[in-house]
Amino acid sequence: MLTDEQLDRYARHIVLKEIGGAGQARLLSAHVALIGAGGIGSPAIQYLAAAGVGTLRVIDDDAVALSNLQRQVLFGTADIGAPKAEAAARAVARLTPDVRIIPIVRRLDADNAALMLRDADVIVDGSDSFATRLAVADAARALRIPLVSAAVGPFEGQIAVYRGWEADKPCYRCLVGDDPARAEASCADQGVIGALTGVMGSLAALEAIRAIVPFGDDSAGKLLIADLLSLRFRTLTVPKDPACPACAPVPCVA
Repeated sequence: MLTDEQLDRYARHIVLKEIGGAGQARLLSAHVALIGAGGIGSPAIQYLAAAGVGTLRVIDDDAVALSNLQRQVLFGTADIGAPKAEAAARAVARLTPDVRIIPIVRRLDADNAALMLRDADVIVDGSDSFATRLAVADAARALRIPLVSAAVGPFEGQIAVYRGWEADKPCYRCLVGDDPARAEASCADQGVIGALTGVMGSLAALEAIRAIVPFGDDSAGKLLIADLLSLRFRTLTVPKDPACPACAPVPCVA
């Protein structure tokens, strides 16, 4: 049952036939795990909290820096030096009383990913490390939790949803393979236009909501690429790689 205050707060969702009161109730009971409270995580956290997603688990071992504020709009100058996960919790508390946020000030890796991500309904990955992304993707596939993965470059962004345990859907490794030795690129090295992270983070929140309350076309297996220099958006189909060691079925040996 939604309270009178919730009926008012989420009225614009409730009037959507694709969501309605039942869908809003599902959002209020849902649990989303977010890896990273940075450029992508900040707007994703804001919009998921505003949407009434009942529990947000924010995993980030970094602290707010002055250089973050150009794009990480969840934070302000007073948050500099504070752990991002804890600053995010304070920001959500100011926004709504309906959302419980669980801050985890620890770095996710291959050893702890399954423990950190278990029991989530959806995982949103906005991390800035390829090794972390592989660890998240492997855990999401093993736990059978939909993964929303978003990334940005200086003027480019991409987002996709993965459900690699399904027979016709790819996993993250179907797209990127297995190359932990690839060179990492950071915003500090390359730069990034701040508003782009807002676009991709908002899309990540949208896809997390779609995973909880399905509407429209299924986005799993599609890769959206945004090129802000040419103002062009493209959607590509990501096929399941039959040779992917992560999600391909193991043949029976007679």
